[in-house]
Amino acid sequence: MNAQTKLSWAGLTVAGLAVGTTMALSQESQQDAHIAIANPAELSKDEARNHYRALRKQMDRGYATAHLDQLINYQNWPLFNDAPYISATHGQRYVNSYANRMAHNYGTLGSDEKLPVGSVLAKDSMTVTDEGNVHPGALFVMEKLPDGSSPETADWRYIMVMPDGSLFGDTKGDRPGAVVYCHDCHEAVAERDYTFFVPEEYRVGN
Repeated sequence: MNAQTKLSWAGLTVAGLAVGTTMALSQESQQDAHIAIANPAELSKDEARNHYRALRKQMDRGYATAHLDQLINYQNWPLFNDAPYISATHGQRYVNSYANRMAHNYGTLGSDEKLPVGSVLAKDSMTVTDEGNVHPGALFVMEKLPDGSSPETADWRYIMVMPDGSLFGDTKGDRPGAVVYCHDCHEAVAERDYTFFVPEEYRVGN
């Protein structure tokens, strides 16, 4: 990601935050990373659920304007967390982990197993700061492509949708370089088909 792209992401992020929200650029191993919220609120599960309920329809409407067929009715897909949780790899935002029904083995995926072609994973996000600011965040999407479709990303497509439905980047579409670092991060879990999973304390059924 070049300097201009970083500035664009910063501008889009700031546009979605109230004045006074503190942010810091998160860098891991000198790789590009999401602009992180420096002061995320520490929420109970009930508090996180309540904030998400209040934003849920607004988030769905915003993301829907991206007109991505892969995401139609994503909020009705199986949800793998029992409450929104902070994701350090997504800028200290509270996220939810949805997967479409094609990704039926997402929750039980073992070492060296793979998700079927057509699997789509969607993480919507919200910013909640200790100053009391609450805002929708980006929607982070992974789509499993047919073998050989994208060797450089292990046949995963990465898409980032901003809260207003604009596309920040798509590895198989507009501005692919803006989200190429997503796969760099997911290489840490290559043995699990490049997918992170919900923290144990937030998994449904625990």
